Amino acid sequence: MFRNTVTIEWSRNGLKLNASSSLRHKIRRREMTPAAHKIAPVSDNLVQSLQRIVGSGNVSQAMAVREQHGKDESYHPCAPPQVVAFAESVEQVSGVTKLCNEHRVPLIPFGSGTGLEGGINAIKGGVCLDVMKMDKVIAVHPEDFDCQVECGVTRKTLNNYLRDTGLWFPIDPGADASLCGMCSTSASGTNAVRYGTMRENVLNMEVVLADGRIIHTAGEDRRTKKTSAGYNLTNLFVGSEGTLGIITKATLRLHGIPETSVSAVCSFENIQSAVDTTVQVLQCGIPMARIEFLDEVSVDACNKYANMDMKVAPSLFLEFSGSPKSLEENAEIVGDLVKLNGGSDFRWATDVDERNRLWKTRHDILYACMALRPGCKPYSTDVCVPMSNLPKVVVESKKYIDEAGVIGPMVGHVGDGNFHVFFPVDQSNPDEVKTVHDVSVKMALLAQELDGTCTGEHGIGLGKRELLLKEIGETGIEVMQQLKQTLDPNGILNPGKVFF
Repeated sequence: MFRNTVTIEWSRNGLKLNASSSLRHKIRRREMTPAAHKIAPVSDNLVQSLQRIVGSGNVSQAMAVREQHGKDESYHPCAPPQVVAFAESVEQVSGVTKLCNEHRVPLIPFGSGTGLEGGINAIKGGVCLDVMKMDKVIAVHPEDFDCQVECGVTRKTLNNYLRDTGLWFPIDPGADASLCGMCSTSASGTNAVRYGTMRENVLNMEVVLADGRIIHTAGEDRRTKKTSAGYNLTNLFVGSEGTLGIITKATLRLHGIPETSVSAVCSFENIQSAVDTTVQVLQCGIPMARIEFLDEVSVDACNKYANMDMKVAPSLFLEFSGSPKSLEENAEIVGDLVKLNGGSDFRWATDVDERNRLWKTRHDILYACMALRPGCKPYSTDVCVPMSNLPKVVVESKKYIDEAGVIGPMVGHVGDGNFHVFFPVDQSNPDEVKTVHDVSVKMALLAQELDGTCTGEHGIGLGKRELLLKEIGETGIEVMQQLKQTLDPNGILNPGKVFF
């Protein structure tokens, strides 16, 4: 129904949002509420109160520190907070949150700062709460395949900690992001085709609400693989981008490290053949560990940045895992499908160092793309569609990029219908920024028309708020705003994100 009441049009003049008069009135009414506009500045008294809660050494108003905490890795300009506080315990997080709520001062949680949609930018000033000092792995239960971590633990730190257990946490967005930050954005990555996203791998969370109360989304110390008890609060906060509460602990699923893993690269004459191969592989039920797509621009960037010698053509990076016999059988089937679509023979990476180098090259693609135009900043976007629509959206998106005459390296977790474009952009050139923005919007609109989403991983943040309205519809947005109003009535938690 919302497709008839909410539309987003693309034109040479940019993005235009058309909503029904009732929705425009509701949005305007929401913007006029006292909670939305009674945002107070940070006073000296509030700074002193912060120092009493977290310690004087854990509060900074230095411009360098504020700027560091006012920007992630996205194209959005830096918006520094007025003060940065560093928490070392959940009690301190609760105290800071309660203080900011009482004074109606914006509060922005900060993890590793590796987001891609401006989710940590303090566009309304306020207090940034850095939680990276809360970095303990609290418990590991190898026999139950789960663990509990504080919010400052990163995925690499956890996997190093687990090294002798035979277990690992496979969700891998590329950056060494904090695990609770990954919960906040519902991150995924190259392993999602086999292990799912954060949403499927979080069992429980400790969350500090806007008024300072502390809740456990599945009940304190609960870590069962399934439950039918009450509302699913865990998944309410997964993907909420710091707008409903601050995640301070997470109980996560762990997985056994595969017996054997091998990786391979193959190239194709065109994008359509590479994406068709991906769809056919998954339709055959082959349990791929990873299946990643890179277009010829991305491959060229990787060659130059990481001193690789791959053929400059649309390519698939694949990883097989399991027993040696199953690897051989699956690789043979995939090899036949690759040849059927005109692909090259596999170039194998069998030993650990060679395989790690291959996937490090893939994970460094953002920096490789930026190196194509030194001095430029990344403008990144991602969309996700059902697998049957993936070939069309990838091919059409490539046309949009070529028609616009911009550099847009394309990479994708195509095994789950998700792909990204990393545009190196000269931010001092407004015409270029606008052109790239318009291409990004066209891609998102196409994905939505093909039953997909405007973002599979990056989140809404600042950059895709209009598109969320198109995707969810009037009633859906109203329900989200009601949830926000209930949990954060003063609107202090990460204001300006997800909604306007």
